[in-house]
Amino acid sequence: MPIGYLVTTGLIATAVAYAVSRHTPRQSSPFRLSYVFGLWLNWPSVVLVVLVASTALAIAESAVGLGFWIGFGLAGLAAAGLVVLRRRALGTGPAIERALDDGLGPAWRDRVNPELAARLHRRPPLAQVLLAPISFRRRGVERIANIRYGPRGRGNLLDLYRDRSDRFGRPILIYLHGGAFYFGSKRFGARHLLYRLAAHGWVCVSANYPLSSATESSDPLIDVKRVIAWVHEHGSEYGADPGVVFIAGSSAGAHLASQAALSPNDPTLQPGFERVDTSVAGAVTLYGYYGSVASDEPSGDSQAPPFLVVHGDQDTLVTVEDARLFVERLRAASLSPVVYAELPGAQHGFDLFRSRRLDTIIAGVEAFAAWVMPARTNRSEERPISERS
Repeated sequence: MPIGYLVTTGLIATAVAYAVSRHTPRQSSPFRLSYVFGLWLNWPSVVLVVLVASTALAIAESAVGLGFWIGFGLAGLAAAGLVVLRRRALGTGPAIERALDDGLGPAWRDRVNPELAARLHRRPPLAQVLLAPISFRRRGVERIANIRYGPRGRGNLLDLYRDRSDRFGRPILIYLHGGAFYFGSKRFGARHLLYRLAAHGWVCVSANYPLSSATESSDPLIDVKRVIAWVHEHGSEYGADPGVVFIAGSSAGAHLASQAALSPNDPTLQPGFERVDTSVAGAVTLYGYYGSVASDEPSGDSQAPPFLVVHGDQDTLVTVEDARLFVERLRAASLSPVVYAELPGAQHGFDLFRSRRLDTIIAGVEAFAAWVMPARTNRSEERPISERS
């Protein structure tokens, strides 16, 4: 009996059935099997290839018998469910477009390059979809690794991504990784986002911050402020415009990004650099854990920058209700736009590998940022992103 084939198809079929049922838990928990197995369903086309490959292997091993047919039946049911999940994933573009319409008004398209709006509906070639999860690097983009921004060893290092042209005045994106504040690093998560934005004319910074598992205790928010301060001081050395800084994060990193965005120039969070400007032009949070940010009324109202909040409706690690609550309270307190995109069929961790869904999300990030940038005042001169030297 092909035990391995039965186990593989059984696990996939169970995870797919759970995801197709659209069941979401009432409370967040880091110990959900639905998250562990459902994470990979963010890439249904790739899981379908795994099913086909495991079936072919079982046949090649001459293991066709009762056990095989049971496994084959499970594979068929899982494949049908994956088709459903794939169709839901195709709703990412419309979901983000509706969110931009609701948050910025339908006229947002008049303030951005039409190419950005068109990317929300672009379909990549099939081969690109199947090979997407293993694709990170972009030709022409360099990563400058391990730049020190503070005194705390590896916890205060950052990587910088930019294209190799000599353009200047580029917008900056600071990205903070997830990992429940206990693990993760600047090389973990959203690497495709960093490479793609860098290829489109951004300077992207992915920063380490002290983790709760480290022996040296530190408030990671203070170190996030140090990253912003470093960017303001040194960004121009890498062709960036220090006056156009966006901050982004995933999961726990989204928590830190939102806290930093909502506490600009707070001297209690900037020991030793109290007078440095740590405001940002906008914030982007992906499947964020908001903690006390969601449970308390956000402060800062007029100081809060525009937000783009993206969350999956199938997130079993941080429930979609948590994101909705954060958005509701932020909208009640902020004078800036709050764009909320709820992704159909998306689980936690949807930015770990490249997919059509992630490509569409990045297009939404670019459209959001393009809308925000012309609205800013007192900016330094810069060339258009599309202009090459």
